[in-house]
Amino acid sequence: MPTPSPAALPVRRLTLRDLHACADLSEDRGWPREEHKWGLLLTAGRGHGIDDPDGGLVAACVVTEYGTWERTDLGAIGMVLVAERHARKGVGRRLMRHVLAAMGTTPLTLHATPYGRPLYEELGFKVTGRAEMLRGRFVPGGRQPEVATRAATAEDLPAVLRLDEEVFGADRTPLITRLPAFADRLRVAEDGGRIIGYAAAWPNEDTHVVGPLIARDTETAKALVASLAADSDRRLRTDIDVRHEELLAWAKERGLTSVAFNDVMTYGVTELPGDWTRRFAPLTVAAG
Repeated sequence: MPTPSPAALPVRRLTLRDLHACADLSEDRGWPREEHKWGLLLTAGRGHGIDDPDGGLVAACVVTEYGTWERTDLGAIGMVLVAERHARKGVGRRLMRHVLAAMGTTPLTLHATPYGRPLYEELGFKVTGRAEMLRGRFVPGGRQPEVATRAATAEDLPAVLRLDEEVFGADRTPLITRLPAFADRLRVAEDGGRIIGYAAAWPNEDTHVVGPLIARDTETAKALVASLAADSDRRLRTDIDVRHEELLAWAKERGLTSVAFNDVMTYGVTELPGDWTRRFAPLTVAAG
């Protein structure tokens, strides 16, 4: 029998059993394997994949859904990958159309590379923002932020969840409650005993990724980043909304350099919910 076209192969749900195959797919496209991140996304989100008849995966992506049990308010699409040997054969389009059909009328968002943006625009996604990826070894110095920060405790979780939902615009409990186990560092900023921001640093290859970064203002964001850097012996990496120009300039003064830009795109809504002025960086661009 003739071998079916990769674009005609069925899409199935991915689970943690597919973690190594997903990491292999990342490596195939020249990305880091990122097994730690794949593990979070496959447990907190919903993976979709196409099996290769010769073994491994033809393609994969993950959708992380936010909202209540009764209603999904927002879905974030990430880790959209097609194996190099099957590239430019309509596989990515097939996978994305499957996801769009599965999500129905749910608003969607994703971070697009310049390579992926034309496909997403063809499918109806619109550019609504931009994020700049920074990476480097943080160098302390300059005027120190005056906002108090400390290590988060279990007792802080309800307040962190309330703040996160207020700023993000949707309930992310399944994702945020995994942060204490997922991240190496989780810190909160306080003012008068009230939590006004929080941030995590989680391991990814040889870096610590700073995200999510939620803060009342830029000074609070600086204090959280500086406190996370003080506890890390790795280079930092983060993806900052380009509208936060002051934070970007400060981070570059402290040793981080620009690596890439991604377009923030939406489908079904003209802009993301929540308060962007307090949302500085995502947990990961793959989860919105």
